[in-house]
Amino acid sequence: MSEKDKEGHLSWWQMSLIGIGCIIGTGYFLGASISIQKAGWSVLIAYLLAGMGTWIVFNCLAKMTAHHPEKGSFRTYAKQAYGNWAGFSNGWVYWSSEMLIMGSQLTALGIFAQFWFPSVPLWVFSAVFSGIGLFVILLGVEKVEKMENLFGVMKAAAIIMFILIAGAALVGFIDITEEINGGEKRAQWFANGPKGLWIALLYAFYAFGGIEVMGLMARELKEPKEAPKSGQIMLVALTTLYVLSIFLVLKLTPLASINGDESPFLTALAQYNIPFVAHLFTAVLIIAGFSTMVASLYAVTTMLVTLAEEGDAPKRFAKEGKWRVPIPAFLLVTFFVVISIIIALLLPEKLFEYITTAAGLMLLYTWVFILFSYKKLMGEGRKDRLLFMGSLLLIFFAITGTFWDDVSRKGFFVSLLFLLVIAGATWIRSKKGKRQNSLTPPGNGDE
Repeated sequence: MSEKDKEGHLSWWQMSLIGIGCIIGTGYFLGASISIQKAGWSVLIAYLLAGMGTWIVFNCLAKMTAHHPEKGSFRTYAKQAYGNWAGFSNGWVYWSSEMLIMGSQLTALGIFAQFWFPSVPLWVFSAVFSGIGLFVILLGVEKVEKMENLFGVMKAAAIIMFILIAGAALVGFIDITEEINGGEKRAQWFANGPKGLWIALLYAFYAFGGIEVMGLMARELKEPKEAPKSGQIMLVALTTLYVLSIFLVLKLTPLASINGDESPFLTALAQYNIPFVAHLFTAVLIIAGFSTMVASLYAVTTMLVTLAEEGDAPKRFAKEGKWRVPIPAFLLVTFFVVISIIIALLLPEKLFEYITTAAGLMLLYTWVFILFSYKKLMGEGRKDRLLFMGSLLLIFFAITGTFWDDVSRKGFFVSLLFLLVIAGATWIRSKKGKRQNSLTPPGNGDE
């Protein structure tokens, strides 16, 4: 992105709205159906635990931001804590995770749009939405901020709208079908035993993905010291909305009616005798998916530019032209978006679940680095150590939960493949750096 030095212009509450815009998306509106299938009623525990774990990770990131705002955010902090290898690997792990998330979001957007146009292939919708998203990125960071502010309000309002309608149905103000009122098909507390909760934890964490984008945007705050407040209030409110809305889905919708190819909220709304509501909520789902996709596009472009500026990617990717965005970085991101569309064309079956699992895991690897960076740079107190261990344990359970599910397990191996490739690149770069340092005459090297 264009990086002219300027004073921050965002207040903490505006950053909170941007956070809502970055976080509420397909991971929640579509991914919740998978977690409900896996866990039944215990999915509520999964979202509470994921909210707590996310709150701790964001608090660590926000405190480092408040202490010293950096353009590279968590990647730069990893570099300061553990050296160049950590900055290089952390940056590319996050970049890869966001590109996987892009494929997940494009697939979900196609699924949502097929509610109106069921005969249109997924890849067509992926191409259209990605093209519009890339155009928004070209307009610059200010447009992204304004759009995320607006969409953040709309998405929060949609969840509240669902809660009000579902609550009215629950107390009898709105008529619902006999199938929903039938108790025999309701979800059990542990639909697949305790391991169902274990599996669902990853999808619950994925619904909170986006806090890293707030870190990347934190330099836009008028008062960087207010970064912790902006996220803490937002995450408490978001966790409450998540748990309450999913509780109402479980209360009103038979578990057998919920499937991974449709939002559980749309499934629930379709049962009500209000014709326009399902169409209105579908529009909101598309807006939600589109805004998180734009946030991901912003994140991968910004991260690529930062990597290039600090020598961890070819320098050409930091080169600015007439546009607000460095064109080489933009073109590379565009290339991988096209790859995502091709994947959507070739592998539509179970694609969302495979990519969602891999993307969620890669994101959690980044969060682990945030925790360790904070522990090394700032987290020296007893309370910090307890919170660090608690969040690390929750993330560990989310990652290992993939071992118990066939679909999630495939996503785990995809994420592992990415890690191995990045680890190999990190090792090669480290060896190259050591060789260059050994050839540099004394007094002429970098400090």
